[in-house]
Amino acid sequence: MSDEPPCCSFCFNHDSPLFEGGVLDSTTRICAFCATRALAEITPQPVPEPAPPPERPSKEALLASIPSPKSLVAHLDQYVIGQDITKRRLALGVSNHFKRIVDTWDRDVPDPIVADSDLRDVRIEKSNILLIGPSGSGKTHLVKSLASYLNVPLVIGDATSLTEAGYVGDDVESLLSKLIQAAEGDIEVAQRGIVYIDEIDKIRSGGSGFKDLRQGVQHALLKMLEGTIATVPPQGGYKHPQQPGVPFDTSQVLFICGGAFVGLEDIIAKRLGRGGFGFGQMSENRQVADDGLLRQVKPEDLEQFGLIPEIIGRLPVIAPLDALGVDDLARILQEPKGSLIQQFRKLVRFHGADLMFTDAAVREIARIALQRGTEARGLRAVIEEVLEGVLFEVEAGIRYLITDKTVRGGEPVK
Repeated sequence: MSDEPPCCSFCFNHDSPLFEGGVLDSTTRICAFCATRALAEITPQPVPEPAPPPERPSKEALLASIPSPKSLVAHLDQYVIGQDITKRRLALGVSNHFKRIVDTWDRDVPDPIVADSDLRDVRIEKSNILLIGPSGSGKTHLVKSLASYLNVPLVIGDATSLTEAGYVGDDVESLLSKLIQAAEGDIEVAQRGIVYIDEIDKIRSGGSGFKDLRQGVQHALLKMLEGTIATVPPQGGYKHPQQPGVPFDTSQVLFICGGAFVGLEDIIAKRLGRGGFGFGQMSENRQVADDGLLRQVKPEDLEQFGLIPEIIGRLPVIAPLDALGVDDLARILQEPKGSLIQQFRKLVRFHGADLMFTDAAVREIARIALQRGTEARGLRAVIEEVLEGVLFEVEAGIRYLITDKTVRGGEPVK
């Protein structure tokens, strides 16, 4: 007979009180801990009650969530110089998009905001936006300023990095993965975000006889722009057959596409008969030249440029941006909130010094940026070059004055 002390037949614990006996074997022993675990395994667990549906906000709260076009333009005016037509169309498109979101909430309730019987079942279609303008004219800056005011997650992607499913590169769903990350994993918030796809003009159809991968990307974007339930990898990256995807509804995501569309002006001019003969033709051409050719763009011009008709139809709001001149660039340097000149003044103030620019210096910086062809995005590079010596040897208590001679290579006035 063994001298070993009795133990639990399941966890072999010697120190806990034991219960002896069993249906099949009277020598079976079990401790209190294992008995509790066994009881929990065989006891039916209560089925949790389904979570109640989210409470519908009041009519006042829903209406207050819709930004007015005037408030959007007023906000953009603080950060973006000029581009009045673009701001107006962008604000209208965004305001209508939020009305569409509210309509989704409001459609099936007994007391909707719009109670007219003939409008009750009307569904508002998506109003995605297309920004057309030269490189450096402020397309990305407009979108960033807009997103900061709306307090929604924003993702900026490049159309040239997107490929069809099955090819090396990012598929279109990768933009939605990044939107979830920008919303810190909150799917509900991500589904009301903004996706800006830059360089959309770079995926125009090539017209060759081979398989056109760029046209394939356009087709891949169609359903996402229109509104669909996409399957998104939860952690981003590529889809994997063994990795379950997260359903993502794009019907409430605002898509804004942008591009320089180099050569589109020639297509518009040809349609308008620019360079033709006759008094009436010259008069029309003069008006077109004054207003800017891009303001005359039509969907058929974009189709001739190389966008497929289906994707043009899903970008109904077209907002052209004007090329910037010296006066515009000079204003951009000084007037917006957080302007470049204010940023560099703050850098110098860290050392107890001050920095001032003459009007002639500001215009000279603008002229150089325009001459380089970099427009607004090139302003910082010019100022960095001008202020390199000042920032390297800044002295406390000194007031540095930057003149046009300084911009052209001279020393700052102290």
